[in-house]
Amino acid sequence: MLISNKKMLLSIAISSSLFSISYSASANDHDHHDHGSEHRQHGAHVHGVIEANIAQDGEHLLFEVTAPGADVVGFEHAPKNEEQKQTLSQAVKTLNNPNVIFTLPKDAKCTLEEVHVSHNLTNGDDEHHDHDHDHDHDQHDGEHHKEHSKHGEFNAQYEYHCEAISKLNQIETQWFMHFTHSQKMTVQYLGDSGQKATTLTADAPTVTL
Repeated sequence: MLISNKKMLLSIAISSSLFSISYSASANDHDHHDHGSEHRQHGAHVHGVIEANIAQDGEHLLFEVTAPGADVVGFEHAPKNEEQKQTLSQAVKTLNNPNVIFTLPKDAKCTLEEVHVSHNLTNGDDEHHDHDHDHDHDQHDGEHHKEHSKHGEFNAQYEYHCEAISKLNQIETQWFMHFTHSQKMTVQYLGDSGQKATTLTADAPTVTL
């Protein structure tokens, strides 16, 4: 899938630039077991924190959102009853409709072009990691994913085409209205207007670009 390749590049670009610039002073990845730490580590599971990477590439706007299962549906395992199945199904439905999660300026004339949502709250193997399945070392990767994904999580990728990208001066999120378990969203933005790192909450849901 084209968006997966773009998102891989996006993740690498943002990780190597934004995180090194914005968080180099407080990057304590080796200390991610310290639950009292307020430092945000890339890749660490922090309850209540959603990670959103946003990158502008020409007239394209790419989003990648990673969220712990507990902050989306209230649990981090495969659904154990009908109620949890319904909750999971509704969450996936909402994540597949980013227009109710993010509001972009109308003047930017952004059209949603592609959506990809995955999660690992399943009873079986991590079949949602499709991009690894055509590699010979899939089994090894699968084991790596299981080790890395002891906590269930969701990943959503969105691609917009904006005819007037220069009018994109802010992004507002309604995430906290839909997923009330969430406390905050860390946003890393990379685009023509520069790099920006900020934290959004229900009381402050808008990032100014």
